[in-house]
Amino acid sequence: MVALKILAKLFKALRSNESPNQLAWGFVLGMIVGLTPLWNLHNLLVIILIIILKVNAAMAFAAFILFDIIVFAFLPVLDPLLHSVGYWLLVDAEWLRPLWLFFSRTPVLAWSNFNNTVVLGSLVVALILVIPVFFFTKWWVVQYRDKIDARVQKWKIVQILKSTKLVQLYNKIIQLGE
Repeated sequence: MVALKILAKLFKALRSNESPNQLAWGFVLGMIVGLTPLWNLHNLLVIILIIILKVNAAMAFAAFILFDIIVFAFLPVLDPLLHSVGYWLLVDAEWLRPLWLFFSRTPVLAWSNFNNTVVLGSLVVALILVIPVFFFTKWWVVQYRDKIDARVQKWKIVQILKSTKLVQLYNKIIQLGE
């Protein structure tokens, strides 16, 4: 039931009047949380941004789930790659050493776990992906709204699901809650 609710919110967001930018930024912020280890200070800041900014939370949650599944599925490949990126930044890039010392000596920033190579590597990779994922998601939302949504609404299964009493009752309950 939770998965259906998430999918319903995702498709509702895609069909909403929210701009493609809002949906794409929500997806990008969710991607950052999904690509990086969850219990870190930077993810708390990203979640606060999702709450404060006018981005779509359903898209953020969908991206978090999607990228979490991708990371889990490809963990044997991604973990060494992310470790090597983080290791290079922490150890081999000597010019960054003053920054890491500053982070380790500043009380709140010391909680950032940037001394962990996988945390740092995954955050850097996620930040590198922000711009391409934003533009791809924005393009995809526009394509979905222009070309795909009308076809999806004509699918027999969608029409059957929309016409059932249970779905109609569920939609009424959801509208009362909003």
